[in-house]
Amino acid sequence: MATGRTHRPATRSRGIPEATVARLPLYLRALTALSERSVPTVSSEELAAAAGVNSAKLRKDFSYLGSYGTRGVGYDVEYLVYQISRELGLTQDWPVVIVGIGNLGAALANYGGFASRGFRVAALIDADPAMAGKPVAGIPVQHTDELEKIISDNGVSIGVIATPAGAAQQVCDRLVAAGVTSILNFAPTVLSVPDGVDVRKVDLSIELQILAFHEQRKAGEESAEGGPLPAAASRGAAADDSADQGPDGDVPAVMPA
Repeated sequence: MATGRTHRPATRSRGIPEATVARLPLYLRALTALSERSVPTVSSEELAAAAGVNSAKLRKDFSYLGSYGTRGVGYDVEYLVYQISRELGLTQDWPVVIVGIGNLGAALANYGGFASRGFRVAALIDADPAMAGKPVAGIPVQHTDELEKIISDNGVSIGVIATPAGAAQQVCDRLVAAGVTSILNFAPTVLSVPDGVDVRKVDLSIELQILAFHEQRKAGEESAEGGPLPAAASRGAAADDSADQGPDGDVPAVMPA
């Protein structure tokens, strides 16, 4: 993935590893939940458990931020919320455009988490003329003919693509040409972008396929230990057995040479 924006975020200029940057939103989510419960301080062990990482990794990550906590007390929750929000660039308002207002695009438009996390949906854009003017989440949909003007007028640098795969690259090219330098891609395709443009891809089918792999492996382990096979696997095994049986059901129809 190409990087190298003209005004780079502080995290990169300060040498914070990308793996640490990827974990900062996890810490922020856990800290925000603690803040909402008026919890003043948290230990590294408690915060690590809430974020789903080990405490040694958490302490290492926070050392990049210059935050080490206080022995016997832990970390100040409110200060960490501010510190991580600042590092992630969430102390300012980020206008975002969503292109492709089908079922997924509409769901994203209705997502209430954008505003509370420093993002403002500046515009909803779709290629279907019949969609133009229709309100989604209280925002009127605008036609793709206006894409460049919308980006310029709103100072947009982050675009969300929720179009079908076949339209995604063209939309991406137009976003980039109009000045968008960060793209969140929900379309099931790989986008080609120039240096200086960051792309994050969200593919739900891939995540489900990974889960299917783990389910299959667990089923195989159960089978090896003599446990029950899943129903689908049992049906598959039965079909395989019948395929090898002869007309009487007890010997193969064709014996090996």
